[in-house]
Amino acid sequence: MDDTPYLLDASHWDWSVTGSIPHLLLAHLGYTALSVLVGALIALPIGMLIGHTGRGAFLAINAGNAGRSLPTLGLLSLLVTLMSIGFLPVLIALVVLVVPPILTSTYAGLRSVDPSAVDAARGMGMSGSQVLLRVELPMALPVVFGGLRAGVLQVVSTATVAAYTGLSGLGRLLVDGLALNDYGRVVAGAVVVAALAIVLDLLLGLVQRRVVSPGISGRGLGRSRPARPVAGSPLDAEVL
Repeated sequence: MDDTPYLLDASHWDWSVTGSIPHLLLAHLGYTALSVLVGALIALPIGMLIGHTGRGAFLAINAGNAGRSLPTLGLLSLLVTLMSIGFLPVLIALVVLVVPPILTSTYAGLRSVDPSAVDAARGMGMSGSQVLLRVELPMALPVVFGGLRAGVLQVVSTATVAAYTGLSGLGRLLVDGLALNDYGRVVAGAVVVAALAIVLDLLLGLVQRRVVSPGISGRGLGRSRPARPVAGSPLDAEVL
C-alpha cells in the first residue's frame, strides 16, 4: 500500500491526468474570477452612486448584513432545485456572496472622504462625475480594496460548493474524499484552498500598493526628507 500523502504524490500533480490538482485548481480559479468580476460589475457602480450622493445608505448597509447572513449552501440548493444542476446556480450563489463586501466597502470608502477635498474640487469647477472619479474614488481606494480582498477570500473558500452540483474545482477533493473516506484527499483539498486564498490575498495586496497613491495609503510618510533648517532659526541653532 502506498503511504505517500495525497498532496505529495506526484501523480496527483500531473497535468496530463484529468482531475489532477492543477486541473481542479484552474477550474476553481475560473469560478472565483468570474464570480468576483460579475459581483464587482454589480456592486462597484451601486456603491459609488450611493457613496457619492449619500442616498440609499439603508440599502447598502442592509444588503451587507443580508449577504453575510445567507447560507451559501442553502441558497445553492434552492437555486439548483429551481434551475437544475449546472454552473449558473453556482455563479449566482457566489455573486450573492461577493456583492455585499464590495458594495459596503465602496460606499463606506466614498463617505469617508474628507468633505473639504470634495468642496475644493467643486470649487475648481469639477462636475459631479469628475469629483467622483478624480477625487472621491482615488481617496477611497484603500477601503474599496479592503472589501474586494474580503470578497475574493470568501469566494475562494466557498467555491468548493461547486462540487456539490457535479462541477470541477478544488471542492472535488473535499466531496470525493469524504465520500471515499479518503481523509488524506480532504486534507489536501483544505490545504490547497487555504494556500490559494493566501496567494490571491498577497497578489491583491501588491496590486493595491501599485494602484493606491502612497500619500493616501500612508506609505512613504516615513521616507519624506526633513526640511532644511532656516539660518538663524532655533532648529538651525540646534543642528549647529
